[in-house]
Amino acid sequence: MKQTTIKKAIGCSGIGLHSGKVVKLSLSPAQEDTGVVFHIHGEHGVKVITPEPNAVVATGLATTLGLDGASVATVEHLLAAIAGLQIDNIRIDIEGGEVPIMDGSAASFAFMLRDAGIARQSRNRVVQRIKKSINFERDGKFIKATPYNGLRIDYTIDFDHPLIGRQTMSLEITPATFTQEIAKARTFGFMREVEYLHKNGLALGGSLDNAIVLDEYCVLNQDGLRFDDEFVRHKILDFIGDMTMLGTPLQGHFEIFASGHALNNQFLRTINDNAEIYLETVELHAFTPERANAESHAGQAVIAA
Repeated sequence: MKQTTIKKAIGCSGIGLHSGKVVKLSLSPAQEDTGVVFHIHGEHGVKVITPEPNAVVATGLATTLGLDGASVATVEHLLAAIAGLQIDNIRIDIEGGEVPIMDGSAASFAFMLRDAGIARQSRNRVVQRIKKSINFERDGKFIKATPYNGLRIDYTIDFDHPLIGRQTMSLEITPATFTQEIAKARTFGFMREVEYLHKNGLALGGSLDNAIVLDEYCVLNQDGLRFDDEFVRHKILDFIGDMTMLGTPLQGHFEIFASGHALNNQFLRTINDNAEIYLETVELHAFTPERANAESHAGQAVIAA
């Protein structure tokens, strides 16, 4: 399997979740072995940030990367789209300190990337694959990872709300399944939390246009849900984006219960700090006929409420 980038530059503007102000995003092709690189434009010039676990400086509401006083917030949905479409090398330029929240999902970013076109490069793709099982648990929440040739996610959430409750989804993540099953799932929150955040000057850009909002009994968005289990699908989206912080595509079978941005990053720091135990570097070569056949049957979602 060869590395990929996008064929042409593309950009957009939108509202920042934190500031409520217009922010700008540009995506550009990058050379082989570049990886994902953020260029943060601010008052004091441009700072370059490459995702890696210790570059995460905040996980409240969203995932924020920071370096030398520069930061970029709400990166997980964009990074999920990049990872989900298996794009290896890309330059991301940000003006305004945040990635636009768009509609609260990764659908707009996936559309932009597909619109730009995906170009195959000459070098083989390199991934980090789980080589030793790990059960990472904190306060009853956990991430279990086992070796696997690909990316498979079994995710369970459990909320004390009549419209959410306990939801489970199992999915092999490929560009096709990410686009069809995950990209359109929006972030969600509760009205009581939104009111508190706004009163305290937080999440000023959050609205019914970019999040599912629930009161005690129902969804307040007039268009309702895109999936009956949109909540667990979005948690899978967040997990994919947060795992991109490793800096190299991550492969394994992940069983997750009730995780969030903070636990995702703690898990990633643990396996990265102990990479000699838990990770192996694998160069992916061309698909064999057997692997191609397996891919064609992968990606069927198994859902339980």
